[in-house]
Amino acid sequence: MSNAPADSGALGSVRNWAANIGRIPRLVFGTLLVAAVFGAVINITMPGTRPATIAGLFNVSFVESTLRISVPLVFAGIGGIFAEKSGVINIGLEGLLIISAFTAAAVTHLLGGDAQSAAWIGLFAGVLASTLLALVFAVLVIEFKADQIIAGLAVWLVGLGLGPFLSIVIWGSVNSESIATLNTVTVPGLSQIPVVGPIIFDASPIVILMLVTIVLSWFVLNRTSFGRWIEASGENPSALDTAGIDVHRVRYVGVVLSGVLSGFGGAGLVVGRAGRFIGSGQTMIAGDGFIAITTYLFGNYNPLGTAAAGILFAGLDALQIRLQQIAFVPVPTQLIQLVPYVAVIIVLAFVGYTRIPSEVGEHYESGEE
Repeated sequence: MSNAPADSGALGSVRNWAANIGRIPRLVFGTLLVAAVFGAVINITMPGTRPATIAGLFNVSFVESTLRISVPLVFAGIGGIFAEKSGVINIGLEGLLIISAFTAAAVTHLLGGDAQSAAWIGLFAGVLASTLLALVFAVLVIEFKADQIIAGLAVWLVGLGLGPFLSIVIWGSVNSESIATLNTVTVPGLSQIPVVGPIIFDASPIVILMLVTIVLSWFVLNRTSFGRWIEASGENPSALDTAGIDVHRVRYVGVVLSGVLSGFGGAGLVVGRAGRFIGSGQTMIAGDGFIAITTYLFGNYNPLGTAAAGILFAGLDALQIRLQQIAFVPVPTQLIQLVPYVAVIIVLAFVGYTRIPSEVGEHYESGEE
């Protein structure tokens, strides 16, 4: 059930124990660990607060914020599934998110700033930029057999350098001016349903698109011939080749899909929520591409599990933001901001066992044994 190696020491004992129990008990165990971390944080930041007040933090507004924050994580995570299940490790998801976010902001700005049509065109321009960069990555690792890790790092560095540089060229600063964001989509009638209505039927179109993508990706990977080809390409490419399916073509499609979906994640972050591109520091993406990799490992290459992991992390992030706004914080805010990342480490350390495709990272030539 797990391919985790045996460890020694106390931590190793816990890891081995976690590896030997079922996945659902491990998920429950991990959730309790995360809850314990945040219970401690709430106790520190809101000492003496009544349970009813704490429960009030988790309202509809909190869920809406969580879904908006989860957009780049979920899109990039599912994109990473397509690439890695096909046999290609794409650790350049961070770079794809950055380049799509910058392109969306630049195109929306150049087309007129606050027009809705400009925001939509900016969204698809961001997707196109991310797709083209993913295609270049695919050519390097599939056609020219470049090291996938090094090529992925190169994609990240290209995005990290090119986005802020071109931002300076256009706006004179690494941060863009404000641009239009997409209007909320309201479904008459359904938006009046208590709790669910405001969350799903009165939401950003990017959030709605993300929810549709989760279900559609699960269907494609688990119920279609293409999904079986993707899996075979990462598990047993020789068998796929023998069946007459072009392994390189399947891997190209897998990597390009990771670019398309990451494009929606990065561009959606700009025109669906932030309304600008921020290129200072690690840019506004701030490691979401790398966290997206952990989401599909945590989700065992299943879009539903990946989405759950992305939404979990986004929920932790939304909660730490809310705590900083309303709570007494006797510790540096930088430490509070680290809590979601600590929670991810806990989850991966104790429950993040997964089965990696056996041929991932391996180059393939037609006719190989």
